[in-house]
Amino acid sequence: MMDTTVNPLDDPNSEAAIAYAEERCDNIRTFVRTNPDYYTANFSKIGASSRFTPTFNLMAGIFGPVWFGARGLWSWALPFLIIEVLALVQIARGLFGDLGADAMARIASIEGTLELRRQQLAAAIESGSDRVDAFRRAVDGLESNIDGMRDEAVAMAAQGPHIALIGFVILILAKIAQATVANWALEARFSDWVSDRTIRSAMPLVHIILSATFMVLIVMAAMFHYSFPGRFDLLSSFPTNPDIRLSSIDWVENFFNWAVLNGDTLFDAITFVIRLLLDALEIVFVSTPWIVIAALIILLTWLTAGVRMAIWSGAFLSYMGLLGFWEKAMTTLALLGTAACLSILVGIPLGMFAARRPRFYAVIQPIMDFMQTMPAFVFMIPVIAFFGTGKPAAVVTTMIFGGTPVVRLTVLGLRGVPASVREAAISFGANKWYLLTRVDLPLASPSIRAGINQTIMLSLAMVVVASLIGAKGLGEDVLEALQYANVGQGILAGFAILFCAMILDRIVQGKRK
Repeated sequence: MMDTTVNPLDDPNSEAAIAYAEERCDNIRTFVRTNPDYYTANFSKIGASSRFTPTFNLMAGIFGPVWFGARGLWSWALPFLIIEVLALVQIARGLFGDLGADAMARIASIEGTLELRRQQLAAAIESGSDRVDAFRRAVDGLESNIDGMRDEAVAMAAQGPHIALIGFVILILAKIAQATVANWALEARFSDWVSDRTIRSAMPLVHIILSATFMVLIVMAAMFHYSFPGRFDLLSSFPTNPDIRLSSIDWVENFFNWAVLNGDTLFDAITFVIRLLLDALEIVFVSTPWIVIAALIILLTWLTAGVRMAIWSGAFLSYMGLLGFWEKAMTTLALLGTAACLSILVGIPLGMFAARRPRFYAVIQPIMDFMQTMPAFVFMIPVIAFFGTGKPAAVVTTMIFGGTPVVRLTVLGLRGVPASVREAAISFGANKWYLLTRVDLPLASPSIRAGINQTIMLSLAMVVVASLIGAKGLGEDVLEALQYANVGQGILAGFAILFCAMILDRIVQGKRK
């Protein structure tokens, strides 16, 4: 038996449909505030189809980006503003601009040289020099160039009406486009507003004034700058004073001098810890017989990533040994291991502390953003000032660049632990230590391992940069290849770095199947 039930909203005469239509009209009146009957009719037309439905909004066409901005449709206002600015600049350039200004400026610069050559020609004629013909040819050539530039300036000036016409056509097309899409864009915003009343509605007077002021300032600045180049210094260059920059440089240098003098003990202690760990790892990797290290790496790869990756690991290690990169690769691993171990030892506890303390994480998050986005060559400057050059400074630089992912992903993993699982553990009497070690960390371990992996990979990416401040290893070969354009050496050393990264990645992330 077929179901003949009809949706009440499909029948326009049903009470549900009438109530829905009245509620929708009331919502539209509340949302638009101005001309509600017009918007109700157009919104109904647009809502009846899932495709783009063109309508015509005269006010949006006239006021353009100001209307869109006042309605809160800034994603539409800014593109249309750029198009209108382009059109108005073309109109202003065509009607009022000095299109031959560049050519006339070149003529003025050449005229000075021409006057000098004329004086030299007159002096040569008076003295009977044999260079008269050379000076005469130079004068004739300069005069010919000036005549050509004058013709060019005249031709550019004659193009003014055409440029203005093109700008006018672009402006008209932009106005038509704005008038056509305005209601469709506003109806989409209305649909969002129905489900989220925090979205701004109507056209408050303050927003109209702000939108109009912003648009007018942008348009006027662009028109004056491009239509009359060089006449308004304020539009051509940012107003500043060289003394501001010089005083800022002095302040920064004084601060770093003070920090170096007063933080000598702290920096020596950090250097001592780094040197202690680095020397221990260099003894393990560099001084230990190669066959022992190779066997341990292959065994560790087999235990974590399986037999196939262990075979590849042996092939990669053979590549490094046969090409003479073994000792430098082990030095690189010692440097990388020092930076990665310190980053992990600091990063995981810091992430565990910040995961349940949003305010603390909000404080350290901009610092980590600074550490990741600041170019390495910039933060190498204070590192050299505090730690000098050499391996400890390279370790600190590597930690700054590569230490943040383990903190971020530890926080992400711990915050991703389901609240229901934690509540169940607490209900069975789990204390904080049990909750951390048996619930939070096991469930967050994939994310934490990904953070460790990213820290190691980013640290390895700093190998070449760290060699600039005295770090030895494979980065030194790449840097030397860059200095002397030794393509072969650079490529081979680069592959050695790549293979180190692949081995470490599989050891950290791989799982034995």
